[in-house]
Amino acid sequence: MTNRRPSSARWLEEHRNDPYVAAARRDGYRSRAAYKLIEIDAAMAARNGGRGLLHRGNVVVELGAAPGGWTQVAAVRVGAAGRVVALDLLPMDPVPGALILLGDFLDDAILEPLRAGLGPSGQADVVLSDMAPNMTGFKVADQGRGALLAEAAFDFAFSVLRPGGGVVLKLFQGPDFHGQVRRARTHFDFVKVEKPPASRDRSAELYLIGTGFRPDSVSFPEEFSDRGMPCES
Repeated sequence: MTNRRPSSARWLEEHRNDPYVAAARRDGYRSRAAYKLIEIDAAMAARNGGRGLLHRGNVVVELGAAPGGWTQVAAVRVGAAGRVVALDLLPMDPVPGALILLGDFLDDAILEPLRAGLGPSGQADVVLSDMAPNMTGFKVADQGRGALLAEAAFDFAFSVLRPGGGVVLKLFQGPDFHGQVRRARTHFDFVKVEKPPASRDRSAELYLIGTGFRPDSVSFPEEFSDRGMPCES
């Protein structure tokens, strides 16, 4: 019998005992990650008198969608009147109510079918990203890869969001984290960083939520930027 590495054994034990894994099986979600988006949207609804980030009729783009847990949540929230375009490098089974595209969001070749999927305006109300880079195990390298991926997701969101739109983007704690939050604050009326309960404690991931997109914003002077842990603006 092949001996499992201690880290693999720990992961399997954690997976077996994870209530979100059990809930995903019960509720028909493809991954436990679906609850991160559900919790983020519920927190926004609590703040906004019952109106979450995702609602009927929204046009949504999701980056790094596979295996499709977030896509399932988004498609239900926007309903038949909305649109969800989900994009990933990995093949993904169909999700009712969503257009699935196979490709890299950094590849210009994917932009035409993506914008066509968004409808006549070619714009989105919400951009979602739960993307993470392939980890190497080297902290500095992984932080750099995560920062580059987050910056690319920001650039993409700014290119497709309609004025007033919103984002949920995964970020990782590291040297570039506060700069990324400051950048978001120059383009959104409201910015909040969340670690939803479904995000594992050991994970360095955080989620930036931005609403009220301002496409022609001017950056704030450095002296007005936060020095501590960002919360709301």
